[in-house]
Amino acid sequence: MEIRHLTAEEVRERAADGLAGLLVDAVDGGASIGYLAPLDPAEAADWWTRAADDREVWAAYGSAGDVLGAVTLVRDTKANGRHRGEIAKLVVHRAARGRGLGPRLLATAEAHAAATGLTLLVLDTETDSPAERLYRAAGWTRAGVIPDFAADPEGTLRPTTLYYKRVGR
Repeated sequence: MEIRHLTAEEVRERAADGLAGLLVDAVDGGASIGYLAPLDPAEAADWWTRAADDREVWAAYGSAGDVLGAVTLVRDTKANGRHRGEIAKLVVHRAARGRGLGPRLLATAEAHAAATGLTLLVLDTETDSPAERLYRAAGWTRAGVIPDFAADPEGTLRPTTLYYKRVGR
């Protein structure tokens, strides 16, 4: 699997094909990533099109050119927060799980953040989700839990866990 850093134009060009399908698959699989099921592919494509302008995107491609995973990095733009960023929308297609792609995508974004001057990363994830194991194994520190933070794809309110990680020091 190849991981590529996509330009904003590449994200917009690929929004309606593999990237949208990746989000749809994640929501169909129960991932709490901001949407209720079923996620309309056009809505997923629209999210990627808008995301191209305010975040960095890495996509993982299989040998057939299909999108198997993605991660985004959102840089804080406030004057007092330019040292930090947020890891958002780390998703791996259900067909590609269990092959180490999630940790590779996360490590790629972390390394880029550190190499470009960020020293602190944050993220949130549904409490007790499989993603929590990935973040803990990658050295992220649990900061706390917020109850009833977001609805899962089925509409049930669930808590979210906040994590942080120091990088580039």
